This record gives sequence, C-alpha cells and structure tokens, in this order.
Amino acid sequence: MSGKYLIIGSNSFSGASFADFLLQNGESVIGTSRSQEPHKAFLPYRWSGKDANFRFYNYDLNKDLEPLTALIKQEKPAFVVNFAAQSMVAESWKNPEHWFETNVMATIRLHEVLRHCDFMEKYVHVTTPEVYGSTDGFIKEDTPFNPSTPYAVSRAAADMSLKTYFDAYGFPVVFTRAANVYGPGQQLYRIIPRTILSILTGKKLQLHGGGHSRRSFIHMRDVSNATHKIATAGTSGQTYHISTDEIVSVRELVERICRKLSVDFDSCVEVVGERLGKDAAYMLDSSKLRNTLDWDVKIDLDQGLDECIAWVKENLDAMQSMEWNYVHKP
Repeated sequence: MSGKYLIIGSNSFSGASFADFLLQNGESVIGTSRSQEPHKAFLPYRWSGKDANFRFYNYDLNKDLEPLTALIKQEKPAFVVNFAAQSMVAESWKNPEHWFETNVMATIRLHEVLRHCDFMEKYVHVTTPEVYGSTDGFIKEDTPFNPSTPYAVSRAAADMSLKTYFDAYGFPVVFTRAANVYGPGQQLYRIIPRTILSILTGKKLQLHGGGHSRRSFIHMRDVSNATHKIATAGTSGQTYHISTDEIVSVRELVERICRKLSVDFDSCVEVVGERLGKDAAYMLDSSKLRNTLDWDVKIDLDQGLDECIAWVKENLDAMQSMEWNYVHKP
C-alpha cells in the first residue's frame, strides 16, 4: 500500500525522523508544524538529499485549522500521522491549560474535520505511555489509564475521545505508544543529547532524582519502521506498543555515555531533586506489534548512542550557541 502522507508536527524530532523514513522509502510527504523549520541539524529529512518529495507548511494546529483543512481537502492524503502535541511532562504543571488546548481541544477539532474525509485510509494518533502512569512489570495495550500529570491527562482525554469516534463513526484510527525515543536530531533538552553535549563542553549534567527512573530507550528509526507498518497494515481501533525489551535506569544510561566518552561519571554529573509527578517506570509489552505486523528492533542501544555521539560532534560548534533548555510556546 502506498499513498501520500500528511505529517502534522513535522518539526518535532519524531515527525522529522518519520518524514525521513518515508522519503527514504520513496513516499510523497507533506509536513505541517506551528513553527518554521529549525536548524538543519534537527531535520533528518534534510540530510539525505531525498527531500524533493517533501513540502512544508507553517500551520499551527491551534490557530490555523482553516488553512490546514483546505490543504487536506486539496491534497487528499491517504495517511495522516499526528505527532503534534504539547509534550513536556514536568512543565505541564505550570500552564496546564496550554496542554489541554493543544492536546485535547485543537486535536478534537482536527478529528472532527478528518472524520468527513472519505479519502483518508488511516489516521495514526501518536500518543504516549504516560497515560498508564507508572507501571509494574511489562504491560499490554489494554492496561487501564492512570495518568499522573496534566500532560498525561490531556493525552488520555484525546485518546478516549478518539475511541468514541471509532465506535460511533468507524473512524480509521490506530494508536501508537512508544517507549523513550532517541536518535540523531533530537532536541538538546532531552537526556541523551544533553548528556553528550554537557560532557563535550565540560558542563555539569543535572540528573533529576539521581536517575533511578527505569526506561526502555528505542531508536527512532525502529519507531519509524513500526509506525509505517501500523499505518499501512494496522487494524483500525487498535493500539500498538513500540518498545525494546531492554530496560535501563536513566543513571545507567548516563554512565554508559560517560564510558563511551572516557569521562568519570561523578565529575560530570550533579544529582538534583526529582521532578513532580515523574513516573518510576514504563515497561511496554510490544509482542502484539511483533507478532501481527512482523516488526522487530534492529538498532541496539550501544549502536544508537554511538550515532548520537557522532551527530553531536558533527554539529558541536552550532549547538554550543543554541538554547539547551526547553522553551515553552503556548
């Protein structure tokens, strides 16, 4: 199955990486995001020279639904993949209404447009394991929601709304929930690029809560491969977990990066207080995706970290003058 793709949130790390995956596989891609395209270092689809089949539109989901709707009706994409969201967890406590405006209200307005688009074969809603809260053991896709932050509540609300759209209208939605994604091109405030950048520039890395939270880190190319399979062959109404089986603490992750860069952990890291509402563990059972859509992990953590280190080193001069911290945009 092949057809035109619309990626909403194409400037996000995940959206830009998925666009690159599609272009590498000969697909035609339209991207929209609320901001102009950032520095090329954060746009994987601009690295390969295969972006002739990519078009970008600067549309904000909160403010530009009318031109976005016109674009959708004109282009008639077979697949719409929505990465757009207010996605920072800790910061969602500060202005929770911004998270609900984007992740619930604007998203539902989009769904109301899309449910009338009979040319759309599949709508991929990229959501989050945060909706489950902290997990005990590996969990499956039917685990009840137990969100613990404004961010997680906002995502759970949109997921539940979409479930009613599927039940009432047969809306062709599939849900993806991925473990902690990483890879070249990720925002500098995320733990892996921030650790590498801190070490290479001699700055202390602040490790919240000592880094005891446990996570599965999965390379974005593996996630993109899974997302493509889910878009083209997933069953409407279903949720698919995308995860590795390797679980490491954030501290172990940072220690591994320190060893790769031949530096001492204690001299590079400062332990600070834990963030409010941070969940202790996410452990996703991805057997459904593996068994039904013939997917598996191809890139192990060591290979992926080596790629990230090489990417930071290649762009180090530019990155040193950039903002490393998350900057909130309402």
